[in-house]
Amino acid sequence: MATRELLAQLGAAYGEREGAVVQIESVGGVDAARRVQAGEPFDVVVLASDAIDRLAAAGALLAGSKVDLVHSPVAVAVRAGAALPDLGSEAALRRAVQSAPSIGYSTGPSGTALLRLFERWGLADELRPRLVQAPPGVPVGTLVARGEAALGFQQLSELIHLDGLALAGVLPPPVAIVTTFSGAVGARAAQPAAARRLLAFMAGPGSAAAKRGQGMEPA
Repeated sequence: MATRELLAQLGAAYGEREGAVVQIESVGGVDAARRVQAGEPFDVVVLASDAIDRLAAAGALLAGSKVDLVHSPVAVAVRAGAALPDLGSEAALRRAVQSAPSIGYSTGPSGTALLRLFERWGLADELRPRLVQAPPGVPVGTLVARGEAALGFQQLSELIHLDGLALAGVLPPPVAIVTTFSGAVGARAAQPAAARRLLAFMAGPGSAAAKRGQGMEPA
């Protein structure tokens, strides 16, 4: 879901340039990986880099077709009108987390990395009763906007398009969480050559402005 807006934008640009039709379906990463593993015939698959590696190792993607597309940072959001937490240092972030009555996180790679950070801080048990996991495909920002989570952690690209939020910023460098999203050609692709051309376009220098406009950096 973090790449949904970007892929729609790049797919449209590629289609206009090549006279092709690019149909993109965006779902939660867990569901996407499951469907690819089950053998659905997608031409191109875009997921977190480690998920792409696992699918390739399982034979669900064409060997050697992986292309890194973007680096996507995790950001923090609060409900519109709420005081913005201090994210200027690791210590400040830790204090913000400990003082939050509820913390929203995702089922995706950002959520997994966040839980590892809490464990490293020795706060896993303390924070567990206050954690609110967004269902697959549901933005964490939606929970924050509804008041179900006081502090929300998710990919910046997923937060910037939601109403009812105030962005506090990305995590400070010592504990930054950055996910690399990659694309690859499906093992049952009907148009593998066209899929490779699309991925080359999405990874090319002409896509950099669109990536930055969605809160990500070119890979």
